[in-house]
Parts: sequence; structure tokens; C-alpha cells
Amino acid sequence: MTVAEALPPKLAVRGLVKRFATRGDDVLALDGVDLELPAGRFLSLVGTSGCGKSTLLNIVAGLDVPTEGTVLVDGDEVVGPGPDRGVVFQAYSLFPWRTVADNVAFGLECLRVGRAERRQRVDEMLGVVGLTEFAGLLPRELSGGMRQRVAIARALVTEPDLLLLDEPFGALDLQTRRSLHEFLRQVWQRTSATVLMVTHDVGEAVYLSEQVVVLSSRPGRVAEVVDVPFGAARGPEIRRDRRFLALEDEIDDLLQTA
Repeated sequence: MTVAEALPPKLAVRGLVKRFATRGDDVLALDGVDLELPAGRFLSLVGTSGCGKSTLLNIVAGLDVPTEGTVLVDGDEVVGPGPDRGVVFQAYSLFPWRTVADNVAFGLECLRVGRAERRQRVDEMLGVVGLTEFAGLLPRELSGGMRQRVAIARALVTEPDLLLLDEPFGALDLQTRRSLHEFLRQVWQRTSATVLMVTHDVGEAVYLSEQVVVLSSRPGRVAEVVDVPFGAARGPEIRRDRRFLALEDEIDDLLQTA
């Protein structure tokens, strides 16, 4: 066993069950989900609509609670939202009255980081995401892709242990989405963040991730964990590689039968 293997995972999901009460009967959304994510890795969750992908992400974020089971981040049980987890949703969720810089600074303000350090960290993060020249603009003055960059910058500036992405590019056109794929891969490599992403786009999952977890249709269970055999230096041309296309087909087939 290597030292890395001996260390606890950044994220550990153990026996996770989630039921929702309805007028007629309880709905079982997740059933016995077990999942581990090592530090610095990028993992995507895929599954059919209603399989519990976003529910699982919300529980990891501390925005919902499990019916049974536990979620651990660095060995500590998740009991609510916290600065150790940054979350980015499909909707940009930016404060429309705050500038780009002030939106990015919000989490640091909540943590009561001093003004000088806050300004330095915001400036650094805006440089990472390529938005330095737009620091003084309001969200309405930005394109959709730029707004999502701001949302990602806001999630990363507090240096969370885990970055959680819930369909972050689902509302964008194909060209913008693929541009942000490149952006996210660069940011991930520069920050060494640990990333858990929910997506309905199998190609997106294969392109960005090191592993893809396929959830079964409701109730959501881990049907398969698929390793992505491409290195960190992959570029857009990998989408035309026969191995890439074969992996997409494999995961599509799993989604049909899971």
C-alpha cells in the first residue's frame, strides 16, 4: 500500500439513503450510495433524469440531509454548509447589485477575512479566471460564460477542500460550454482543487474527469465507476479519438441498462 492509498479520501460517502415524503408515499431517491474521491481528483456523476445526482450533490454540500448514511470530508461528518465546500449551480446565483470583484469577495467577507487580504485574494483569483479587467462590472454587463467564471471564482477564492459543480454549463451554448471546459481544466490544474461535478452530458464528463460514476435510475445507486484513461494534458482533439468515442458509447450503454 502506498502512502497516498493509506490516507483517508477527501470525500467519503457511506451507505447514503435519501427518502422524500410525498402525499401518497415516500419516494426513495438514493439507496445505499458508497463513493470515495481522493484529494486533487476530478470525478463526475452521470445518470438519467430523476436518478438523484443533484440530491447527492446537495447532501455533500450540506444543503440537504440524508435519511441514512454519512458524508465525510477529510474524515469530518458533513452536518451543514461550510467553507470547506464551494458550490456552483447551473444558475449563476450572483448578486446583481454587486460588482464582479464584490461577488467574488462575498465568501471571504463571510469568513471575516481582513480587507487587505481579501482584496489580494480576489485580485489573484480574478487573474486565474481571466476577469481582472472586468472586476468593476455588474453581472448584467457580462456574457453567460463570464458570469459562470465569476461563480467558479467565488467558489474557489475561499480555497475550499472540495469544489461541487451542479450542471455548471447546462444553460450555455455549445461553443461557450466547450470554452469553459478548457477554462475549468486549467483552473483545476492550477489550484489542485478536488472536484465533484454533476452533468447530464456524457461527453463533458469524459472530457473533464478522471473517473465517471454512473448512477442507476431511481432509486440512485452506483451502477459503475468508469476510469478515464487520458492524461491531464488532453486537449479538444481528444474528442475525435476512437478511445474517447468508445468510452462515450460505453457510458451511454450503461445509462440505458442501469
